[in-house]
Amino acid sequence: MKYAIQVSNLRKSYGSKEVLKGINLQVKKGEIFGILGVNGAGKTTTLECIEGFRRYDSGEIRVDGKIGIQLQSASLPAYIKAGEAVRLFAKWNHAEPDPARLSALGIPELEKKRYMGLSTGQKRRLHLALALTGNPAVIFLDEPTAGLDVEGRISLHKEIFRLKKQGRTIIMASHDMSEVENLCGRIAILNGGKIAFCGTTEELAAKLGRHYDIRVITELGEDAYCVEDIREELTKILEKYRKKEMNILDLKVNRGTLEQHFIRLAKGV
Repeated sequence: MKYAIQVSNLRKSYGSKEVLKGINLQVKKGEIFGILGVNGAGKTTTLECIEGFRRYDSGEIRVDGKIGIQLQSASLPAYIKAGEAVRLFAKWNHAEPDPARLSALGIPELEKKRYMGLSTGQKRRLHLALALTGNPAVIFLDEPTAGLDVEGRISLHKEIFRLKKQGRTIIMASHDMSEVENLCGRIAILNGGKIAFCGTTEELAAKLGRHYDIRVITELGEDAYCVEDIREELTKILEKYRKKEMNILDLKVNRGTLEQHFIRLAKGV
């Protein structure tokens, strides 16, 4: 199969409310794919249906290969030690723990610590290590870096890229737009139970048009502008300050971010 995941006309209702209204989605093998959506867009329900946690009303889902899942909200028995959890999951999956991967996630230092004594970031690292037990071909990561410090985020990002190089397929849900933009080759944005966009961030920018944020700093403070035509508008802005004989202390120009594009598309603004 060319695709690790194929979803066709997926529909799901809760009572009289239709949450998923015909989701069609294809995730290629070996890519890092991001799923985005505001609260109520259907993102979580879509993921749970694909993962097998939730029944759906109609449609078809195909997943090629063993899956590993790191849930956003998960827990283990309070008194189990991190090392015990790793060995338990390894036994369930008929696999040996991967020392290099455990080391990359900082698990050895947690070996003898009980679950109830771990910080939020430590728990997330442990849950990710457990999700990777058994070498799954398709890996679901739900808010993988929530609660992690900078060093932990960097280590996790390195591990995600290492998994991609190994040919694993990674489906990631995250509210951190910079993280999604740095890691994901393609993204899908859900809105109202449908996919509003699927493609690369460059294709999203091309679809919505380029928006530039301009910050002009003078002795009187900072002025902000949002423009589409950078060549025409920037010239006009600078001319305005020249005519007022105001000295420009600093000038910053930023291309529209993924977060700005996401908000426009997901909320229809």
